Amino acid sequence: MPTSSHTVVVVGASLAGATTAVALREEGFAERIVLVGAERHLPYERPPLSKGYLLGSAARESVFVQPESWYAQHDVDLRLGVRADSLDLAGRELVLDTGERLPFGQLVLATGASPRRLDVPGADLVDLQYLRTLDDSDRLRAALRPGARVVIVGAGWIGLEVASAARTAGADVVVLEQAAVPLGVLGPEVAGVFADLHREHGVDLRVGVGVTAVRPAGPAGGTAGVLALSDGSEVAGDLIVVGVGVLPEVGLARGAGLAVDDGVTVDAALRTSHGDVVAVGDVANAAHPLLGRRVRVEHWANALNQPRTAARTLLGRPDAYDRLPYFFTDQYDLGMEYSGHAAAGDYDQVVLRGELASRAFIAFWLSRGRVVAAMNVNVWDVTDALQRLIRSGRSVDTARLTDADVPLDDLVGTPG
Repeated sequence: MPTSSHTVVVVGASLAGATTAVALREEGFAERIVLVGAERHLPYERPPLSKGYLLGSAARESVFVQPESWYAQHDVDLRLGVRADSLDLAGRELVLDTGERLPFGQLVLATGASPRRLDVPGADLVDLQYLRTLDDSDRLRAALRPGARVVIVGAGWIGLEVASAARTAGADVVVLEQAAVPLGVLGPEVAGVFADLHREHGVDLRVGVGVTAVRPAGPAGGTAGVLALSDGSEVAGDLIVVGVGVLPEVGLARGAGLAVDDGVTVDAALRTSHGDVVAVGDVANAAHPLLGRRVRVEHWANALNQPRTAARTLLGRPDAYDRLPYFFTDQYDLGMEYSGHAAAGDYDQVVLRGELASRAFIAFWLSRGRVVAAMNVNVWDVTDALQRLIRSGRSVDTARLTDADVPLDDLVGTPG
């Protein structure tokens, strides 16, 4: 049996964790791999949980990263239903909640994130629902039925995808958003498209309103609970779903003395502050060589692609992870892909190729004439070209940028 110095332990049997095991094998690592996960399910992908699987259009088997047989065939010791309690870096041991101490030579943190809880009086008195796990999706899927009164707190991606699934199932839906627009990450220029979309599909979308308290409906109420709102009104729901963001799971890393700042801080090769520990996926706050800053991206593409870099780093062949952030959504008849990074203050202009009202357009976020992010809505097979445009870092002629007759690959102009 290989010695512990040749063992890689992966903490987190997620898409990122399982894909790291795959990448290690594909990159030539032939020694012991142990993959530890708190859930009893095989490692799975999360996007279907709020999309196809929640809608009932995707089979349960389709969410799993690999079939169960893959782990045995590739000699991956899969430990499910056990939690990592602590990490002893000096002794190179991972301590499990069973009391077992797993020795390792190198370690991968793929601990992900957990839903941010609604922190108002009474929140612990009502069965509030969150969507992060396969079990969460199963519960929501069973509850989304015609005539059900569904209240969703938060109009981010998860909240609006659940709203779309609920309306498709025939439920009555109220969405509450404290900000002035849904999907604030898109900015006011584009977010209105999603607000209009949901209202047209019968969602009671209320913006600029927060939740101040929660109370049980009472034995005669017939609902899960009642939310008191900042405008003085109340809203009751048979099902109350909270989607107000997530928090990176850094407890294990912090307890071991690793550098932590909005996630586990890693360099471009995904190394933590300890040379034999890497971090991948939602928990990794990584130095991005193209963006020139640290970014922590809570999306599927990172969990899918970062493991290749992490595996090479562990094997002594480090390279820089410089893929652009990418995510997608499907809501009703609207499909969207977003590439790049344009937080508030990162851009000074938004321009369109096409019209917002048509719901078939490309939006570009620009900073000093350079495209820093782009979103294609119901326009397909353009992601690669958009990413090439962003990666070029060159200034563009906005008149040509907005002209649908100009090929996207012809838009790179003079250096910015």
